Amino acid sequence: MSLLANQIPSFISAIIQTINDNADEVAELDRAIGDGDHVVNLQRGLEALKNISDELSSLEWSPALMKVGMTLMSTMGGASGSLFGTLFISMAKHAKDKTLDFTIFAQVFNQGVEAVKQRGKADLGEKTMLDTLIPVAKTLMIDSANDVAFAQALDNAKVVAIRGMQSTKEMIATKGRASFLGGRAIGHIDAGARTSQLMICAIADVLLKD
Repeated sequence: MSLLANQIPSFISAIIQTINDNADEVAELDRAIGDGDHVVNLQRGLEALKNISDELSSLEWSPALMKVGMTLMSTMGGASGSLFGTLFISMAKHAKDKTLDFTIFAQVFNQGVEAVKQRGKADLGEKTMLDTLIPVAKTLMIDSANDVAFAQALDNAKVVAIRGMQSTKEMIATKGRASFLGGRAIGHIDAGARTSQLMICAIADVLLKD
């Protein structure tokens, strides 16, 4: 199955819907252990993407992903803008001149997540968005290598994303403002892990409907 860039407006709409539906929850999570502005920054970036969604749908995957990354980096601000921007910019570089079937997409997404790890100097288990992104990248790579049906792989990715997000609740944060809280951060889900999970599940649901 090939993924088409003209699906991007549907992805953006679905992501905006799920982020807006869960905005109060995410803001509360972020106020508990972060700066409290994560969801507002993300919504600003998503609105900027919505405004260029027609343009994005007319591009090939690589330039479309590059445009997404640059837009998020310039409109979101903060650490999250830099990290989400890095994710898509790296994906754009690795998607160049490639047709995005399941196997290639898994590789491209994995490379994007690796770039986020490098940019944020973080890894699995540090109570960040990577606790959602890394397990999803791994399961997509495994499922694509094992010829798992695309629909099943999407369901697997949703399950892993939710599990990864939930795992942050019992972690001590070692990055960002939450790291200053020590043990007091335990019992709170990381806001970036939650929004990453919401976005991954929203995209998967769009693809499962097509």
